[in-house]
Amino acid sequence: MGSMFRSEEMVLCQLFVQPEAAYVSMYELGEAGIAQFRDLNPHVNDFQRRYVSEVRRCSEMERKLRWVSGELPEPPPPPIPSRRMLSPREINMLEEKIDYIESEIQEMTKNARNLKSDYLSLIELKLLIEKTQTFFQDHSAQRKLSATVQIYNNDAVFGHLGFIAGTVATSRVPSFERMLWRISHGNIFFKQAQIDQPLKDPITGHELQKTVFVVFFHGEQIKLRVKKVCFGFKATLYPCPATYKDQQEMLSGVETRIKDLEMVLDQTEQHRRLVLTNIAGDISTWMLAVRKEKAIYHTLNMFSMDIIKKCLIAECWVPKSDLYIAQKALDDGVKASGSPIPSILHHVPTREIPPTFNRTNKFTRGFQTLIDSYGIASYREVNPALYTIITFPFLFAVMFGDVGHGLIMTAFSAIIVIYEKRLSKNKSDNEIWNIFFAGRYIILLMGIFSVYTGLIYNDMFSKSLNLFGSSWMNVYDSETLANHTSLELDPAVAYTQTPYPFGLDPAWQFATNNIIFLNSFKMKLSIIFGVLHMAFGVTMSVVNFNFFRKPEMIYLQYVPQILFLMLLFWYLCILMFMKWTMYSATATDPTYGTSCAPSVLITFINMMLLKGSEDSPPCKAMMFDGQDALQKLFLTLGFLCIPIMLFGKPAFLFWQARNRKRHEVGGERGEVPAGAGGGAGAAGELLITQAIHTIEYVLGTVSHTASYLRLWALSLAHAQLSAVLWQRVLRYGLARSLAGSVTMYVGFAVWAFFTLAILVLMEGLSAFLHTLRLHWVEFMSKFYDGQGYAFMPFSFAAIIEHDDEELAQNGAPPEKKDEEY
Repeated sequence: MGSMFRSEEMVLCQLFVQPEAAYVSMYELGEAGIAQFRDLNPHVNDFQRRYVSEVRRCSEMERKLRWVSGELPEPPPPPIPSRRMLSPREINMLEEKIDYIESEIQEMTKNARNLKSDYLSLIELKLLIEKTQTFFQDHSAQRKLSATVQIYNNDAVFGHLGFIAGTVATSRVPSFERMLWRISHGNIFFKQAQIDQPLKDPITGHELQKTVFVVFFHGEQIKLRVKKVCFGFKATLYPCPATYKDQQEMLSGVETRIKDLEMVLDQTEQHRRLVLTNIAGDISTWMLAVRKEKAIYHTLNMFSMDIIKKCLIAECWVPKSDLYIAQKALDDGVKASGSPIPSILHHVPTREIPPTFNRTNKFTRGFQTLIDSYGIASYREVNPALYTIITFPFLFAVMFGDVGHGLIMTAFSAIIVIYEKRLSKNKSDNEIWNIFFAGRYIILLMGIFSVYTGLIYNDMFSKSLNLFGSSWMNVYDSETLANHTSLELDPAVAYTQTPYPFGLDPAWQFATNNIIFLNSFKMKLSIIFGVLHMAFGVTMSVVNFNFFRKPEMIYLQYVPQILFLMLLFWYLCILMFMKWTMYSATATDPTYGTSCAPSVLITFINMMLLKGSEDSPPCKAMMFDGQDALQKLFLTLGFLCIPIMLFGKPAFLFWQARNRKRHEVGGERGEVPAGAGGGAGAAGELLITQAIHTIEYVLGTVSHTASYLRLWALSLAHAQLSAVLWQRVLRYGLARSLAGSVTMYVGFAVWAFFTLAILVLMEGLSAFLHTLRLHWVEFMSKFYDGQGYAFMPFSFAAIIEHDDEELAQNGAPPEKKDEEY
């Protein structure tokens, strides 16, 4: 948990590694995922680096494996987990195996395509012969072209009328026929018949729609023109006999060849499927090994080469608590390679700001992601994610408080949490599902907290739960109860003076003044929660000041800020508590009756405007004696904090700079050089910056306090929407009638759909976004700088996860994009 409170301490390390031990050492570091390497060759071209050939070699193997995996009938199984490293000899053998498999599958694919092309041609020829037998029995061609030429006489062809037969795409038939008509000036006869049987393209596998045609013509010139048109429209021409006897003989031979080809195609496909099935279980494992090797060589390209000492030099950021793992990885590399020279790891002093690394687990990762989405924490800065684990679901639940809706959210997230191992293995390209799965623990806590606040509000699908009876008496007659009019709860006559044990009394469900009561109750709670949340955020800045050794900022920044907040707005909260406890409808003294209770908001406005209030007996304008003087004191002290926030830090820095210059230049004589403390430009810039921060805090305190009223507004909106669904949808479904069961079924279905779609999903998303804003702006702005950069170590797990995400998003193995080569 220490890492969640503050980012881990990082160390800049310099590594001296022998080339023969570098591969094994990097493999161990990649498995551990603890080192972020720096590129020591930023100006060296990618193609001129030491291990460019190895990276290219791995890229080529990865490309081949992706192609082979795309040819598999089903997605390959996940890789077999293993920490064993492949030796160079095994890598060479794997490369040879991948090359052989690729060439074999390519050869089989090529042969299969050729066979499918031949099969398609035979099928088209068979269909053409069957269709053209009816064409030649039609004497209209003879009658149109030559009245003296006999075309078909059951035995032979007479005359000089020629013909061309073939197939063409159905979509091109109209334009094909028009072109034939134009080039022949109408001296052709065109017959067509669409093929009903679906054909498949041998390359793409898509369905083809084709039409059989026969063109009758006179003369060789028209024949040449017809052939050119057929070539232009990509029509396939087939030799077709003119006599019925020859057609039958050709048809019989074609059918025999089709049967033989079908048998060969089936055997070829079975052999291809058998080969792919045999390698399917190893594809993912091979791909994993190739990716690891490529990542190793790419990282080694960041190393520099010491030619004199003949060793590789690297620089990397490592968490201080993991230094022993880095040293062990280097030692393992030396042992595996048998090198007599050990690898060296030592710390490098630097003023460079290290990366930020917060070690998380599956529970805290989601909350850390919420914070990192706003900005990566500055190095060793207080991490808000630790406190967000509680404050985020609580503030969400204040807006979403409903027992029923909270149970739905809890059940949904609990199912995901219970089956998270099984679900995490199934990579999905659905972005919405991935967001839900990543935030499953956040949703679980939000649901549990919503159930709790729903019990406080005593609200379950807009209905109250009568768990402990009621603390109110029934003072209305039967007629008033039947009409449900003017059922106001008056504490002076109906309250039993015994508080309800837990949450809101169920009697408020039927009161006509429940909205007025809930408005006041939830609005005041929102202000109280907001001031506490902001005060906690301001106080967290003290932790940063202490850690970064800036104790002066506690007095120059924290003290005036917290005083300004507490003297004004926490005083407003105190007035709320005083009003709740001091005034009662059953008070014996009329001064402290409910009719004399002053408005807290009006009192606060009069305080800010220095406007006095007069008593109106028996009521008093102030809650206690000396309140007006105390308010003026608080207001004066609050406004005195503003110049301290404005000039305190610049004055201290200017004084500190003068002292530094005095000690550096004047020595013991105490001489102060001209211009000590920086130039006028620097001082002016510092004042402007501090003025911006001061104005932002002062105005932000007012606006942020008002911003927490969204807790009240969204809570009331959620409750009213739930009540509308109950009264306008489900209540009619529950009404008794002749078709009561059907009405109930339809009404419940509609109510359940809108409950899930609007109240749980849409209202839940709205409350989530508002809670996120309250944390990012109102809470974190008080102490969080967020100017750091993330720790991104060399990690096989992160590299593989990134590649898998790209694969899932693209839906197919993408072509390799070598950023480096």
